[in-house]
Amino acid sequence: MTKKSFLQGAAVLGGAGLIIKFLGAVFRIPLANIIGDTGMSYYQTSYPVYVLLLTLSTAGIPVAISRMVSEREAIDQFHEAYRVFRLSFWLLLGIGLASFAMLFFGARPIVTFLKNPEAYYAMRAIAPALLIVPLMAAFRGYFQGQQDMKPTAVSQVIEQVVRVGAGLTLAVLLFTRSLPLAAAGASFGATAGAGGGLIAILAIYFYRREALRRKIESQSSHVPREASRRILSQILIIAVPITIGASIMPIMNTIDVAIVMRRLTATGFSPAEAKALFGQLSGMVGPLINLPQVLTQAIAMSLVPAIAAHHRRQEIDQLQHNIELGFRAALILGVPSALGMMALAKPIMLLLYPAQPESAVNGALSLFILAFGILFLASVQTLTGVLQGIGQQMIPVRNLAIGAGCKVVVTYALTGIETININGAAIGTVIAYIVASTLNMMAVCRLTGARFNFQLTFFKPLLAGLTMAVAARILYVLLEAGLSHLELRASLTNAAATGGAVLFGGLVYGFMLLAARAVSEEELKLLPKGEKLTRLFKRYKKR
Repeated sequence: MTKKSFLQGAAVLGGAGLIIKFLGAVFRIPLANIIGDTGMSYYQTSYPVYVLLLTLSTAGIPVAISRMVSEREAIDQFHEAYRVFRLSFWLLLGIGLASFAMLFFGARPIVTFLKNPEAYYAMRAIAPALLIVPLMAAFRGYFQGQQDMKPTAVSQVIEQVVRVGAGLTLAVLLFTRSLPLAAAGASFGATAGAGGGLIAILAIYFYRREALRRKIESQSSHVPREASRRILSQILIIAVPITIGASIMPIMNTIDVAIVMRRLTATGFSPAEAKALFGQLSGMVGPLINLPQVLTQAIAMSLVPAIAAHHRRQEIDQLQHNIELGFRAALILGVPSALGMMALAKPIMLLLYPAQPESAVNGALSLFILAFGILFLASVQTLTGVLQGIGQQMIPVRNLAIGAGCKVVVTYALTGIETININGAAIGTVIAYIVASTLNMMAVCRLTGARFNFQLTFFKPLLAGLTMAVAARILYVLLEAGLSHLELRASLTNAAATGGAVLFGGLVYGFMLLAARAVSEEELKLLPKGEKLTRLFKRYKKR
């Protein structure tokens, strides 16, 4: 695995992730306007159940495929790598059929249990996606194991484009028939999108099939053939802990709902006030924290095959280099996201929720707290990828479980304090990430011998981030004061001042990274368009 493919793969997946997040927002806003809150209740009844089953069926297996393919290709066992893909394809087909049948034929009892029987059509409309997405995941894992992230990125973007287009179109067409059918049309968007993504990745696979065939046939005939049962057992050994780990925080968040609501009402808040406070945290602040992790998750996904290949070949120096580079890249992305949101928490909330200024202001402190956790979430994701790559997938599961346990204790204690209230849940989440991050770091250093340069990895990005945060905050205050004399609406003044501050902050952060030599010329070359970035870097150094 070359360093170039590792960073370029992360950049490709990160770019695709941002596009997908943007399209997701484009989908949700008009959908809510089309089918209203009642229609959204039908849609929201089916979608979380679909996501849960999808997580259980596909969270771990693509990572297992990626790692096992990379390990075999690292020692030129191309045919064995292909057998991993082929066997996992049939495994995922079986899992997909079971998941589809469970949701499609069990739709009626599920929606009855959830006290929303009108969501029946939406539940059945989204069920076929559970059959299609696992098949797509097999191809994605195979390409990722070959250190090629482009097929995954292309299929993800096409999947989301088709989902948005089909979902909104069907919602509009079926709205005149009935609201449950309109919600079903929106849900079917996920099925249509999955079909589009599968077609895209199949097209890429068949386009490259001849080259793949030649590579597979180049494997020496003396390579021993692994038993199919052994390959399948290895896939499950890797995938099951990852799936469990992926389920920990959603389960804890579900438990969190009960804890938070009970503690808030016990403190003296009315049920309506408790619901409003929880809505601010989960519905308004939570989605903002999810955006930066798209980029750091891309780094983690690209790290798994890179680390697996070096670990299999016992290339200790390259292994440690990629661990250190991946962790530093995650912090370089996480630091501006965290400190920028902390510096502009209130303006950002008012920018995004101008129609609900009181709730936006109340949620600003929660955003400030959770933004601090972005630093540790970036660390958790990256180091989890490292541990999965070296075959220690149970360690991050255990560490996240410990962190989640701490979250429950802290949330229970702090949300019962009236002056802290909902912010106690935010603090609990940050504590969970701090604990899991610290334990992951200790495990990675112990198992790989990786050592992190404090000045280069921590001090320089933090210095650049703090400078950016201060500069952005100062500019925001100045712009807001200047624009207030124009007698614009408060929301327009805030939007202009916040947008200007964010852009200026980004420029300051980039300048400070270069000024502090936090990124080297060699590392710039490893990024997409690296040669152009290097030329700009050289011009800057001459000044």
